[in-house]
Amino acid sequence: MNDLKFEQHAHRNLIAPVLIAFLLLGVVIALVIRHTPTQAVDLTITHTAIYPTHTVYKSDSIVVGSDKAEDNLYVLANLRVDDPLHLPLFLKDFTATVTTSDDQKITTSAAEAKDLPNIYTSFPGLKPLASAPLRRETLIAPGTSVEGMVLLQFPITLETWNHRKSAILDVDLYHGGAFPIAIPFNNKTVSTNFDQ
Repeated sequence: MNDLKFEQHAHRNLIAPVLIAFLLLGVVIALVIRHTPTQAVDLTITHTAIYPTHTVYKSDSIVVGSDKAEDNLYVLANLRVDDPLHLPLFLKDFTATVTTSDDQKITTSAAEAKDLPNIYTSFPGLKPLASAPLRRETLIAPGTSVEGMVLLQFPITLETWNHRKSAILDVDLYHGGAFPIAIPFNNKTVSTNFDQ
């Protein structure tokens, strides 16, 4: 019988192609990191206005002191949202939390744009303080910004507001989470940058 001999191919050295692949991967990662902004979103409150209300509801009863009263404070915050990313941002919601001097936390959601005409009818003094609303579901194109008013209502007095510990507005983005910004104690501009 003849001895069967199989031809053996020389083993190729795979180290060079693997090193080249890792080098190319490193270059791609470096380029992505270099051209990706470090900030996810920039928030700026450019102006705030406060409108306190005290409403007395008359009772049909003849008992003295049976009338009900309600205090509300409207905060009109002009908010600018900048998109430094190469991707669009979508505004989902606006909520705010006030921490009072006695550590009570009061959270509210911003008024919907469709509800603003009824609010202005009920409290006509609000309308001169208002500007165009910043709407939910707004698309912010990459590298641009949007600006508008966010109207918040808190069931507190002006005195409670003036002596608060903090007031935080949370801007919730689709696919990005919530980003907080402090509502200033006076009418100063406040800006917040968020790093990734």
